[in-house]
This record gives sequence, C-alpha cells and structure tokens, in this order.
Amino acid sequence: MQVFKFGGASVKDAESVINVGTILRKFADQKTVVVVSAMGKTTNKLEELVKAYYFKTPQLLNAFEEVKNYHFSLLNKLIPEKENPIYNELENVFVELLWAIEEEPAFSFNHHYDQIVSLGEILSTKIISAYLNYIHVSNQWIDVRGIIQTDNSYREGKVNYELSETLAQTQLLPLVIKNKLIVTQGFIGGTSENYTTTLGREGSDYTASLLAFFLNAEKVIIWKDVPGVLNADPKYFKNTKKIKELTYHDAIELTYYGASVIHPKTIKPLQNKSIPLFVKSFISAAEEGTVIKESDQRLNITSYIFKTDQILISIQPKDFSFIAEDNLSIIFSLLSKNGVKVNMMQNSAISFSICIDNDDFKIEPLLESLNDQFKVLYNTEVQLMTIRNYNDEIVAKLSEGKIILMEQRSRNTHQMIIKSE
Repeated sequence: MQVFKFGGASVKDAESVINVGTILRKFADQKTVVVVSAMGKTTNKLEELVKAYYFKTPQLLNAFEEVKNYHFSLLNKLIPEKENPIYNELENVFVELLWAIEEEPAFSFNHHYDQIVSLGEILSTKIISAYLNYIHVSNQWIDVRGIIQTDNSYREGKVNYELSETLAQTQLLPLVIKNKLIVTQGFIGGTSENYTTTLGREGSDYTASLLAFFLNAEKVIIWKDVPGVLNADPKYFKNTKKIKELTYHDAIELTYYGASVIHPKTIKPLQNKSIPLFVKSFISAAEEGTVIKESDQRLNITSYIFKTDQILISIQPKDFSFIAEDNLSIIFSLLSKNGVKVNMMQNSAISFSICIDNDDFKIEPLLESLNDQFKVLYNTEVQLMTIRNYNDEIVAKLSEGKIILMEQRSRNTHQMIIKSE
C-alpha cells in the first residue's frame, strides 16, 4: 500500500489533471490512497470569499462566481458530456455554499473560514475522481472528514490520533483493499459535531503522512513541480542542488525552519513507523527524486531557507521591569490562543522579540491582546533567512546590502532577520 499526495500546482488546470491521470493509470492495480489539495490558487480565492462574507464587503458574489466559473471551466475541458453526474455534484456544492453565505455569520471567523475554505479540496477531489472514472481508471471518492477527526481548534485542528486510526482501519482500509485506488482530500478534518476543520496551510502533506501511519503504508510519495528536495528555493536562488537522500532528523529541521517543499508536521508520523517519504516531480515522473528515511548519513550540503512576508515584534513591559518568566508565560499563552507559530525568538533584559508569519487573520487580534499588557513595537516586510551548514563567507554574501534586525547562530545553523536598506 502507498499514499500519494498531489498539491494545488499539480491540478491547477485541465492539462495538469490529465497529467495526474496519466501518472495514476500506472498505479491503477496497486492499493493507493491519493490525497489531493485544492486546485491552483483556489484556497486563496476562498479566503477572499470568507473575508468578504464575514466582514460584509461587496466583493462577496464576485469571489463566489470566480471560484465557481474556474471549476466548471476546468471540468468542461476534462469531461465535455454535461450529462455526467459530476456536473450535478459540483452544482450542489456551490448551491450549498451560496446558501451558507446568504446567512448571517453565527460563529467565529475561524469557524466560518474552515467551513468555506475546505470546499476547495472537496471540489478538486470530486473533479479528479470523476475524471479518472471517465478515462476508465477505476477509483472510489472518500470524504476524509469521516476519517481524520480533530478537536474544535478551527484553522489548526488537533488530530485525535487514536480515533482517527480506528476509523482508518475499520472504514478506509476495507475500501482500499476492495477498490485499490482511493481519492480523498488533504488539509481538512471533521469534529464530533460534524463541523469541518482545517489542519493549517499546506496541511495536505500532513494528511498523507497521517493516513500512511494509520494504514501502515509502505511509502508516501509527494508529487511536486520540482525534481525533489532542493537545497534552496529556486524562486530566490540560482544553481540549486537536488538532495538525493535526507534523514528524518534533517528533514524535520529543514521544515521546522521553513523549507516549503514539505509541511513541518509531515515527517514525525512517518518516522515513528519508518515509512519512507519520496518527493518526486509530476513533470518528470520517471526521475528518482528525493527519499527521506532512517539513516546515519547526516546532511552536509549548505541549505538556504528564505521566508518572506514576516513581521518582527518586540514586546516590553510597560513599567520597564525585566522580562521575567511570568511575562513570558502570558506572551506564550496569547500566542497559543491566537494560533500563532514563532519562527524565531530572542530575549534581553527588558524585551522579548519574535518573528512570525504576517497573517492578517491572526496578527491584528494578537497585537490587540499584547497591547493590553505590554508595550509593542514591530517591523513589517522583513525576511527570515536560515542557513544550514553555513560559513562566515556565505553569511557575509547573503547579508550584503541588507539591514540585519536580529541574528542567531548555533554550530550548524545561522538565522537572521533582514530588511532591504
């Protein structure tokens, strides 16, 4: 048994979906669970829609029509026959969405966010499952919200591992054995009250990892638009190198520091059962890619991780007393309450500084709650640069012409928050 994951870039248009169909045809006789993200930039569009709905802006219906037209246009190219049941299935999803946004918001923003944004994965998997059946690649569509069970932490659902594993073994496994090819959603889960939760942005990798763990899969393959795990993001660095093999430990560190090729939570469930993870190109499916597995061979290649759109926040006591344990306890409690992850932190006698993602949905309430008790200063539009296996020459070259706002270094890792002069 194996688990595949296809991200939004791999199903962004009809040609891409056809390519995914070509790949999956080769595995039609193997027990394979296929986890799929929302198509293209659908998640971003649905985020715009939920903001327009919750804050009552005039862009609401335009955002709705844009998402609807995008999916039906793509479907028309894949399955021209309008009598195919998939057309009614998609129409029903959009009718339910329209009904939902006509109602007044009755819950928190994060609750409504998850109910609406999660539809991207429902739409993409319904289309892909229907297309596979259309080209005679037999498969079964499954709603993962009946398998991955979480608490009510909307936008960052915490998985109930024991219950989810039981459901995977008793409900999903028999379907895999019977149907061989299963198509399901990444990123989303369900609560005991049958509400939808999401697992954090880019959470589809995590879904694939969890299902592999629950089903005791032999391997996981994440299909990307790059040939494997690279030592740097090609959007920011030239002459990148593919890393042929990574240990679980190195992969966890790279993703922790922000390497975008794999979701940070993905590795640990696989490590716990020694399930190898392959990162391969959906453009060149025959190439080897990168394998992440248990090994004594540590990574010695220099790796560069660049996180943009960061905000650096400096927090000080209003009475100019020292930053002590009670202050830190309050700060971390507020970070947890607002679902904010810290990418880098540093403290001095009278201030505590954190670098975090500049997420509009989370930053404003966090700053508001911090301002109640502390003096808060912040810098926006900063970047976080992490260099693994660095040397002084590399650091000097990358920081040239930049203002270094904060810096940390250990034996193997150098981090700096930088801003253009």
